[in-house]
Amino acid sequence: MPDPRKVLTTIRRATELLRATPGRRGGVVEPIGAAEIMVVGDLHGNIPAFKKALTIAALDKNPGRHLVLQELIHGRLMYPDEGGDRSHQLVDVVSALKCQYPDRVHVILGNHELSELTGRIIGKDGKALNLVFRQGIKTAYGASSDEIYEAYKGMFAAMPLAVRSPNRVFVCHTLPDEDDLDRLDLSLLKADSWPAESMQRRGTIYAMTWGRDTDPEVANRFAAMVDADLFVCGHQPCDEGFRQANHRTIIIDGTDPYPAYCLFSATEPTTIDALLQCVQLL
Repeated sequence: MPDPRKVLTTIRRATELLRATPGRRGGVVEPIGAAEIMVVGDLHGNIPAFKKALTIAALDKNPGRHLVLQELIHGRLMYPDEGGDRSHQLVDVVSALKCQYPDRVHVILGNHELSELTGRIIGKDGKALNLVFRQGIKTAYGASSDEIYEAYKGMFAAMPLAVRSPNRVFVCHTLPDEDDLDRLDLSLLKADSWPAESMQRRGTIYAMTWGRDTDPEVANRFAAMVDADLFVCGHQPCDEGFRQANHRTIIIDGTDPYPAYCLFSATEPTTIDALLQCVQLL
């Protein structure tokens, strides 16, 4: 396993860089100099898909390309002998990538990262994903696991909520449910930190990471609220890797068997049909 001291240094530096990303205002990044944006669906520890995405992104050869990642943790790859979830490894490598490309790699907050910040247990297939995640960190880093876990939480708290492209595409984890729209506190989009109640059920940050509403009118209302035209989201599993949720929203999934990404121009006027043509499988 990597040296825990080096891992801590990388995570803490990535955390600083997330907060200092050029173009970031509170919880929204408006990327500076972006010609293209590549959004990857929820990865959940899917390192093979991440490696493919990194190859396609070719950030070293495309200086105007920005990469948006989401939902790094709580995956299916496990250590043997009930050693826990290995998705922390993806957090480690993404932290290093953020250090390498601080201006052009963006990691937006998902509900699974939020669950680690709030202590809300997420269950799947009879397992408490949060506890399995902690066990994986302990397996990997032993006596340093508590310190590394706290560093992970610091990084999650530094993640922005969204990336807004110059051509008015809003990349966020999901759209709020209709019942939450009227109570959203949009001032939190401009805030550098969020009160605890905003991250709990019925709070603004919770609504923007846990909602599942795909109603067209909800999309219309939320678009007006965040000054955008189109949305590229994750959060919801897609049997074929992606789907059009409504006239404004595309949902992409980064998990197996069909992990997907959307690579689109950040400057040219676009439509939902044009965005759909930009979605590919990894």
